[in-house]
Amino acid sequence: MKLRRILGVFYRYYYILLKGPQQLSDLFYWPFIDILLWGLTSVWIQSQNPGDAQKDLPLMLLTGLIFWQITWRGSIDVSLSLLQEFWHRNLVNLFSTPLKITEWAAGVILLCLCKLCITVCFGIAVVYFLYSLNILTIGWMFFPFAVSLLIFGWTIGFLAASAIIYWGHQVETIAFMVGFVFAPFSAVFYPVSVLPMWTQIISWCLPTTYVFEGMRSLLTSGTFPLTHLWISLGLNIVYLFLSFSLFQRTYQKSLTKGLARLE
Repeated sequence: MKLRRILGVFYRYYYILLKGPQQLSDLFYWPFIDILLWGLTSVWIQSQNPGDAQKDLPLMLLTGLIFWQITWRGSIDVSLSLLQEFWHRNLVNLFSTPLKITEWAAGVILLCLCKLCITVCFGIAVVYFLYSLNILTIGWMFFPFAVSLLIFGWTIGFLAASAIIYWGHQVETIAFMVGFVFAPFSAVFYPVSVLPMWTQIISWCLPTTYVFEGMRSLLTSGTFPLTHLWISLGLNIVYLFLSFSLFQRTYQKSLTKGLARLE
């Protein structure tokens, strides 16, 4: 891989991001609306049921929301970057260059990391100023949690990108849908125990479940089973490898059929 090509991909999407305020809506507007709605809802529930059982509810819900934004950011940035090439009719131009698919993926991931830092810092600040809650209460565990969630976001993103690069415009909505397929099974806002038994089996196969369960355990009891973190990271490595391998395979098949047909 060539660094200059990776940076070229990075700057290509970076300058698109700066074209207008509407491009920044997913960095600031939607996270703010989510924090406002979920925060007010949790504060209201807490006021209706005062007591020790509900004292950590706003913090748990908003921490879960910020964490889910990490997964969503990783997912949507990969698939949306590919969709932009469709919308601008630039797919053939882009991949007719010496650019490798791995270099394109690395450039997109680099941009994703930058956007993620902005969104998470913004979300933490909003939660603190609106509700006087500190998401960083969980301490240094925030960082391995965030890494695990981000890797799974990339896994989802490459999964969606695999369908998009093969079938084109007719499945472009999958970029916005696929992340939410995993959200109910990840137990973002509630413990796994509330799910039906058959869905709990699916839930424990997802690396995100171990992070959200660990987050709640850390906030309520101050302890976190490190085995959860290792299982989460192990599953992430396997799933990311499989997802990116599928993306590469579908890309090669789409090249054989001709990328021009997708535009």
